[in-house]
Amino acid sequence: MNRSSATNEDGNGALKCQKFSPEGKLQEGSNKKVELGKKVTLLRGISIIVGTIIGAGIFISPKGILKHSGSVGMSLVVWIACGVLSLFGALSYAELGTCIKKSGGHYTYIMEAFGPQVAFIRLWADLIAIRPAAMAVISLAFGQYILEPLFMPCSIPPMAVKLATAIGITSVVYLNSMSVTWTARIQIILTISKLVAIATIIIPGMYQLFKGNTKNFENAFELSNVQLSGMPLAFYSGMYAYAGWFYLNFVTEEVDNPEKTVPLAICISMAIVTFCYVLTNVAYYTVMSAEELLASDAVAVTFAERLLGNFSIAVPVFVALSCFGSMNGGHFALSRMFYVASREGHLPEVLSMIHVRRHTPLAAVLILYPMTLLQLFVGDIYSLLNFMSFLRWLFIGVVVLGLIYLRFTKPDLPRPFKVPLFIPVVFCLTCFFMVFLSLYSDPFNTGIGFVMSLTGIPAYYIFIYFSRPKWLQKALDSFNRTVQIILEVVPADQ
Repeated sequence: MNRSSATNEDGNGALKCQKFSPEGKLQEGSNKKVELGKKVTLLRGISIIVGTIIGAGIFISPKGILKHSGSVGMSLVVWIACGVLSLFGALSYAELGTCIKKSGGHYTYIMEAFGPQVAFIRLWADLIAIRPAAMAVISLAFGQYILEPLFMPCSIPPMAVKLATAIGITSVVYLNSMSVTWTARIQIILTISKLVAIATIIIPGMYQLFKGNTKNFENAFELSNVQLSGMPLAFYSGMYAYAGWFYLNFVTEEVDNPEKTVPLAICISMAIVTFCYVLTNVAYYTVMSAEELLASDAVAVTFAERLLGNFSIAVPVFVALSCFGSMNGGHFALSRMFYVASREGHLPEVLSMIHVRRHTPLAAVLILYPMTLLQLFVGDIYSLLNFMSFLRWLFIGVVVLGLIYLRFTKPDLPRPFKVPLFIPVVFCLTCFFMVFLSLYSDPFNTGIGFVMSLTGIPAYYIFIYFSRPKWLQKALDSFNRTVQIILEVVPADQ
């Protein structure tokens, strides 16, 4: 602690921050207010959503939709349709974010609609597997592409990729630990950089289109290669590409004027992302046929080599920055879910405490760090993601189902932003259809993921529902106090 601050215990054994004068006397009104400030403005909210949705996929391999849709024209239709469906989900979350003004996203909304047990199962699946694995995957993409210009044309040693990845993860955690303001500012810069990268693809592509390079669009809706059985998989790929529109709801309590900012940020962000995705794919088709796009390992690099010459060497750097933006935005949002879960009694108390000077939820920011590094160096990340992929849509579907449920069980709940009922109904059916598709296409891995999530039920009763033994409670109290002192965190003022 610095000289002008100290801590004492409140009645619950938690440490509280107090402020002293230079002479060592306790100042009047000295109980220092420690809380998460409302520092997420409209621009910062847009940067969180756009910066997290747009990762490496649109630059490297946006070919899952083309492969399963069967034609250029149908692939563009699917990109647009998935943007609209994602907007339906985002609007549903906008309503939830304005009537339930708590951070935490999925976890908080499931808690409000269906109670603590279902919310804990979601939290448990996130904590033990989904989030560390997802963070490790996007971080590995960062490590791969940040090193690629240095090793061209040779392959990059796998350990070098992992070390660069670990440095990237560490820098994200450090940034989120030090300052909410600087985290948000850097997120804006990273979002602008990835939009610039997309612009360097769209503008030359549109120029080629206006010059008349439209041969790849001839017979764009040729139906001979279109198979209805592949369309659900095309939509599955598209919805995955748009995933991330819900991250602003994880930080609702830090949003300035959430009644207006949350819906506006979500609508603007989805318009930007849909516009970028569709026009980027159109640009690709101006210089590549469908067959060439499917054969390319890195579509943006192939595009740049054909139109931009030596500038193509910058593409891996842009991809790495795009991945770093997704890492930063995702970590910023997810730490708030753990912060709220701790506040609700589902995680150790210290995770809901705030650093006395930096006003960041330091313990909640750090919790994913060792687990992600563990997954990075010893875990089978991609298999784990296969197990858990369907859980994302299952729980998002449950959240939107909760919105419909709350419409009937709590009709008088204030709703500053309210969507027509058909919007959450259509999106909810879409989510459950994708869950069914996962079960049908890969029942074994999906079943393993489902069983892993169900281990949250005994965990809930062992750690939360039943009274803890005195020795366990004493150990937890000691753990909380020790971590408090080490990290210099105190309970937030409510």
